[in-house]
Amino acid sequence: MMRMARVGVLFETEAAERRWKHGVNAFQGYIEEVLTYAGIPYEKAESAAELKDRRFDIAICALAAETKASAAAVRSFAEEGGIAVSFAGLNALAGELGYRRAGNAGAGYAFFPGEWRAPGAAGVRFLAADPWHAASRNPHPYEAIGRIAAGRSDGADLGPLILRFRLGRGMIDRWAVDVPDTIVRMQQGLGPVTEDGVPAPDGTAAVDDGILKADDGIAMDWELDRARTESGQPYFAHPYADYWRHALIAHLLRCAAERGLALPFAGCWPDGIESVAMISHDSDHNRDEHALAALDILKECGIRSTWCMLEPGYSAEIYERVKAAGHELAFHYNALESQDGEWSEREFARQLAWLKRAAGLETVVSNKNHYTRFEGWDELFAWAEKHGVASDQTRGPSKRGNVGFLFGTCHPYFPAAWANRNNRIFNVLEIGFLTQDMNLPNWSDASIIRPFLDRVGETGGVAHFLFHQTHIHSQSAVRDAFRRLAEEARRRGMPFWTGREVNDWVRARRRVRIAGLDASGAPVLAGARPPAGFVVWVPAPETAPASAESPVEMRFGMPCRKFVY
Repeated sequence: MMRMARVGVLFETEAAERRWKHGVNAFQGYIEEVLTYAGIPYEKAESAAELKDRRFDIAICALAAETKASAAAVRSFAEEGGIAVSFAGLNALAGELGYRRAGNAGAGYAFFPGEWRAPGAAGVRFLAADPWHAASRNPHPYEAIGRIAAGRSDGADLGPLILRFRLGRGMIDRWAVDVPDTIVRMQQGLGPVTEDGVPAPDGTAAVDDGILKADDGIAMDWELDRARTESGQPYFAHPYADYWRHALIAHLLRCAAERGLALPFAGCWPDGIESVAMISHDSDHNRDEHALAALDILKECGIRSTWCMLEPGYSAEIYERVKAAGHELAFHYNALESQDGEWSEREFARQLAWLKRAAGLETVVSNKNHYTRFEGWDELFAWAEKHGVASDQTRGPSKRGNVGFLFGTCHPYFPAAWANRNNRIFNVLEIGFLTQDMNLPNWSDASIIRPFLDRVGETGGVAHFLFHQTHIHSQSAVRDAFRRLAEEARRRGMPFWTGREVNDWVRARRRVRIAGLDASGAPVLAGARPPAGFVVWVPAPETAPASAESPVEMRFGMPCRKFVY
């Protein structure tokens, strides 16, 4: 029976502190969050010298000090049988292997091996690459995995995505792309929001409107990363950050298999659910008749949703009806100056306290900022964390032309802080949304529903749609889009969850830890008791027999045994 691979994540504290001292980010540490979300067990190492003694099978060199001593320790680990993985690092090893750094090649597109690709992934955008090129006549031989192109998918060839060097009994796999950094900056933007973003050249997304918003700092390309529906509606078509996660995990599973080891991981959702749909509302205009119209269509469609409440809100009777119907009452923080709002922790806390009093709530789980108002990098997450708001939904489009996967993901994620907070992970779950309303003159028509649901279904994330109660009340076309969404999601087997349910599930599954495999190859769990329907996948040899208790299915292009709790 296969043994579980022992994975270490090397994040050298000294190297990180040197960066933070000078205000430079070390998003390479976000690999830990990627692994945690996937349920992949790992251990942390703070010095390359630990790798050999800790007996890791795979060492992910997230951030290694670029010193001869650190490089020698990583090389020794590989030569003695370990597998070292680096994302655009280990540059101190380049010279002795006969290579040189090419330097930052900027943004471009990567092409993965077919069995690594998530469905729908072709050329996958990255934000920076640092490939190696041969610098001597006799460079150490390598195996090429994938490739990268400069600027655009048909751009100049920059070489392999991964250089695999076999050294002694082990190997080093060096990715040319810093994958964790690309994931963070796609999800959270190229940098802090301090000014208007660049508008779409075709005039469909005038984000330069004098209001600082989440979508002022996106990392996507207006020309290269959008597609159009059959009716001509533009949308960001690719959850690139999710594709990078998929490729990263597929690679690690194969590294383990190379050594005859298994690397188990957790399913994203309860057994029988591959992806989830979600509807939220923003109570703009705050008229009771708008709320009643929303309650009616939700009851008709059998959906429970998340109601983000803007001060001064609805009458007390409406709140009770919303709660009685099983919907979630949430916060809609207003920092819009034109409506006397203010971007400050004090105002965030004041409005949150108002909602608790008005709606009779002890806790508020979810928030979405009015007009997707956003400043800086992480202040909002710091305020939410401090004041007990567990989940945020602010990261989504404010214009018709940038609906879709403008932040590269449809999965919930925990965001990273800026360098001044040592890039720590906030205890706030972000659940971005895909579009605001549909079938309105200033928004997309309902032709975007199918491509959104198809892509989310393929990626296994959350299809989050925002509908304002005021438009549900006044626009029959919006109600038609609502019904069509409900029908299309159900046809695909996507249940509708509230934001609170998504938050509670994600947190519950993270409290379960895969501690090992028993003699039969079944997972040994630790930590909290697994929530009902919790799934663990264990990569298995092609010859592994399937059974009713542990059927074999393909995951990440590999046969895996399924265990349900």
